[in-house]
Amino acid sequence: MSFLNSPRPIRSVLIANRGEIALRVMRTCARLGIRTIAVYSDADASALHVKLADEVVRIGPAAARASYLDMNAIIAAAKQTGADAVHPGYGFLSENAAFVQACEAAGLIFVGPSAIAVERMGSKIESKRIAEAAGLPIVPGYHGDAQDEASLARAAGKIGFPVLIKASAGGGGRGMRRVDRVDDFAGELSAAKAEAKAAFGDDAVLLEKYILNPRHLEVQLAGDRTGNLVHLFERDCSVQRNNQKVLEEAPAPNLPDSVRAKVFDAALKLGRAIGYDSAGTVEFIMDQGSDAPYFLEMNTRLQVEHPVTEFITGVDLVEWQLLAAAGEKLPLTQDQLRVYGHAIEARITAERADLAFQPVTGELSVVDAPRGVRFDTGVGAGSRISLYYDSLIAKLIAHGGGRADALSKLVGGLSDLTLLGLPTTQAFLRDAARHSLFAEGNATTRFIETAFPGGWAPDSDELLQLRAAACVVWARLGTMPTESEWISPWARRSAVRVTSAVRPAKVSLHLVDEYGEVDAEIRASRDGIAVEIDGVSIDFELPKAEGDTVTLAPATPGRPFVMQHDGAVVRIARAGLALTSTIRARIDIPRVDGEHGKSGNVIEAPLHGVVSQLHVALGDTVEKGTPVLQMEAMKLIHTLKATVPGRVGSIHCAVGDTVPAGAVLVEISPIKEIEESS
Repeated sequence: MSFLNSPRPIRSVLIANRGEIALRVMRTCARLGIRTIAVYSDADASALHVKLADEVVRIGPAAARASYLDMNAIIAAAKQTGADAVHPGYGFLSENAAFVQACEAAGLIFVGPSAIAVERMGSKIESKRIAEAAGLPIVPGYHGDAQDEASLARAAGKIGFPVLIKASAGGGGRGMRRVDRVDDFAGELSAAKAEAKAAFGDDAVLLEKYILNPRHLEVQLAGDRTGNLVHLFERDCSVQRNNQKVLEEAPAPNLPDSVRAKVFDAALKLGRAIGYDSAGTVEFIMDQGSDAPYFLEMNTRLQVEHPVTEFITGVDLVEWQLLAAAGEKLPLTQDQLRVYGHAIEARITAERADLAFQPVTGELSVVDAPRGVRFDTGVGAGSRISLYYDSLIAKLIAHGGGRADALSKLVGGLSDLTLLGLPTTQAFLRDAARHSLFAEGNATTRFIETAFPGGWAPDSDELLQLRAAACVVWARLGTMPTESEWISPWARRSAVRVTSAVRPAKVSLHLVDEYGEVDAEIRASRDGIAVEIDGVSIDFELPKAEGDTVTLAPATPGRPFVMQHDGAVVRIARAGLALTSTIRARIDIPRVDGEHGKSGNVIEAPLHGVVSQLHVALGDTVEKGTPVLQMEAMKLIHTLKATVPGRVGSIHCAVGDTVPAGAVLVEISPIKEIEESS
């Protein structure tokens, strides 16, 4: 559709956001022939949304308050580039009524609802008053104007503990505290107010009765400026960590039709009460097993989880936002909307799921999207996750004919996705989606504490496999430059013919990764490689190398490993779990004991390297195990030891010499030979 002939023509849109939502809006605009303008902070100068926009404008330093939250800078950028409209995405200024007014005052179309709708729903206190007046059931609580500690403490006592303190002006779990005892109320109130002030510039709070085991439901609304309003069915967003959503799906599983009808009716009542004219979401909470949903809040913007609704309805919600902003009518009526199949979304964040979802920063070295699912992201290889913004990296969304089909695709996508470089929640999400509580559609907001009572941790067998594979990759790329050297130094006979059996070398390793540190041993032969960790031995086929690509397969069938190697650092992933391991080693080259002329008396270079130290001189007496010399190769140190007692008879190298693999470096005259000559 062309927007050129709309009541309010839109030819270009400035996207006042970053990351995956900026790219999401760009995709729809590109399809509709609308020019896109990106804004960026100094932290995002090389971000994907900057690279892919038609035009870009710098709006300030890294801190959000000095860039993405700077209304004046964004409006100036829009005017400078001749933008017709501003799309706020989600977060930042998306629910700021003053920003909506400033856009309209500057002659810009705000792609979202009216300023009055944003303002009325922007305060959780005011929104509950409006909802109650419109006939919506609300959670028992306090929504009054008095904000002093004494008044709030009295209100909490009347409600009864546990109570939930919530920031009035915000969302995303910020400024939210559960209080179980009256003695804890003052401290938690102070913390909630301070966090609300820092996040939203407003420390007003409300109180709610804490529902112990709730489901979190929401209804997607869409309206236009001609008075049309429809719902696009419901979503279930019950799986949450730190009061923020993790897994979302549509339709809600195991939801009685009677409850579904109630939330649809309630959402439409609220939308009509405020004359809602864009895409927005009305959220509800309901105790597990109950049929009485309570109104929670309304978000007057696009939700992070909007793709699941797009999948089940076939509607592009960003296009509908643009249509409404341009003064067009919605293209479908309520009777024309249908549900097609089931969709589930997983939010992948840069967090340590094993450490209570502690955020991390760093650089992604590999981002390889899975096939057969939708993958919304704003990052690629080389993207840096900074401390300035939300930890969201990507969203993986699966759609199927039914819930089981969608869930299978989601788990497959989470297993096939490769993210290397820093810890993410990918493996946790895969395990969560496979858990019986979620698989059977019975999750509540207490899912994580119920499913993982001691906290999530990676599967021990998977972790063992990944660590063992990292050892093999390190050995293959870090110490053995060629295929022949991979086999021959550890199975090489000495310069004098050896008649006894060959014994493979042993490499002792120490690994440090996200989940701790372990010692390992690796042995190689002509047929394969064995790695021993914690008393468990894991076998691998010999790795194959072609240029920078290494293929590694376990001796038993399974998914392949994806890996990167950089000196002592190995980044490796398999089936959804990823590690960044730092590996240190000490290589001991064993020799077959025997008489002079048959083994042991000759010390060879185990690989191509530099002689860095000589511990002996000509004529020195050595015992078995005495260090003789030291080599350096691939940033690693290798100490070569005498394997027979004797005297140093010949030295064929000097410190600083570069020697090839197999070169004879030192010869030792055994004790028996010394005794015969004396």
